[in-house]
Amino acid sequence: MIEEQTRQDAALREIVLAGGALGFNWLPVYVAKRQGIFAKHGLRVSLKRTGSVEKATSAVKAGEANLAITPPEGAISDTVAGGSLFILAGNVNRLPLTLIANPRFKTIEELRGKRLGTSSMTEGTAIYTQEMLSRHGLNYPGDYEFSVVGVHPARWKALQEGTIDAAVQLVPLNFVGVDAGYTDLGEVSDYIPHIAFTALIGDRDWARSHRSEVLALLASLREATELLYEASNDAIIARPLIMEVVQTDEIYAQRSLDYMREKAIFARSLEIPQGAFATTLDLMIKAGLLNASQRDLAATTFDDSFIKA
Repeated sequence: MIEEQTRQDAALREIVLAGGALGFNWLPVYVAKRQGIFAKHGLRVSLKRTGSVEKATSAVKAGEANLAITPPEGAISDTVAGGSLFILAGNVNRLPLTLIANPRFKTIEELRGKRLGTSSMTEGTAIYTQEMLSRHGLNYPGDYEFSVVGVHPARWKALQEGTIDAAVQLVPLNFVGVDAGYTDLGEVSDYIPHIAFTALIGDRDWARSHRSEVLALLASLREATELLYEASNDAIIARPLIMEVVQTDEIYAQRSLDYMREKAIFARSLEIPQGAFATTLDLMIKAGLLNASQRDLAATTFDDSFIKA
């Protein structure tokens, strides 16, 4: 029996999957691992926590990871620069983020001259924060400053320590912050309804030469995502998993699941709608991370042939 299991394990194809914090948006991956879905599709998936979204992108670029689930801006910039990174599937197309501030701030306008936390200046949170604050007449640079403190647990810690005044916060830490007396300055999705928040990125040559493994991974993630959308699985699968992954209690875990379904956070078919990807490019241009003349080239970063297959 043990020998047979050893032979089965040895036959599994290995994929190394990288990410910054491996938090809430990684729930489909954890479900696929814990429920044996990856193994059913012939895969052994190893997770590599890099500590930042930029390092997750860099890990794929350097060949230290095969794929990454991370904001797509790094892959887009790499494509424009002539690199081989690309986006092959979606993960989250709605922003599960809330702008949480020190209790002394009651409006976004009061953040003028203050310090906001972010995980990166070139990917993800800084871009969304800039767009949100610009709707209230606050522009970067000039009206406030950023402090690169790290992914969402680090941003929450920095907010508690007072080294930043506000930061967008991922579920369930947005709920935790509000319940602790911090100010909810608004849902980022109210300002940016649809965007490619996090996506599956990889190297084009590696993906082509490992097509069967990639397709098996995508099939596994689709199956796992459907399990998360089915509320009957909460007690046995989803709630305990969230409690472990993000180290929260049962109440916050359930609130997170309800929030996820209400906003349709996860891409059920791993899709990235055209409008969502267009918004990503628009905000990169607005933030000075992409030249408008390179928009058409940047659009080629997303190759949906794998999810269509």
